Amino acid sequence: MHLSLEALRRLGLDEIWWLVSPQNPLKPASDMAPPQARLARARALVRHPRIRVLDLESRLGTVFTLDTLRALKSRFPRTRFVWLMGADNLSQIRHWRGWREIFASLPIAVFARPSYCRAALAALPARRFARHRLSAAAARRLSGREPPAWVFLWSMLDPHSATRIRQHIRGDRHPA
Repeated sequence: MHLSLEALRRLGLDEIWWLVSPQNPLKPASDMAPPQARLARARALVRHPRIRVLDLESRLGTVFTLDTLRALKSRFPRTRFVWLMGADNLSQIRHWRGWREIFASLPIAVFARPSYCRAALAALPARRFARHRLSAAAARRLSGREPPAWVFLWSMLDPHSATRIRQHIRGDRHPA
């Protein structure tokens, strides 16, 4: 929620869509709650008129981000999408199917996350697309840029861990 509010403010976006994935292909299913439970929790958390929680990947039948982006761009050809992700994902996006095409298909805003920033900015994707990186001062222009275009945004870091939140919800007693 913190990053969504930052994105609305700093990127000047009209709205944000939270895409609740049926299953992250890089995570074991045993580590994830059922999709409908995650969707319900996300909807209960979001009480903002410009943030929508959607189960588009379930409806589209897509598993990989690249396929989801292709489907969204096909269904909404006039919409200028911006992909939002945390620095942890910038560090590991090279493991995603078609990661170079993701960078080439839409602008990306990467948000600082505790303990991931240095590794993220040194990772292969950041180096590969370094010449397409905008300054934080140009972040409001990101949505109008032709891809590849990306920005790294520093902000007050939220120490909450999604892994720990999931453990708390499940009632696990062991820290991550």
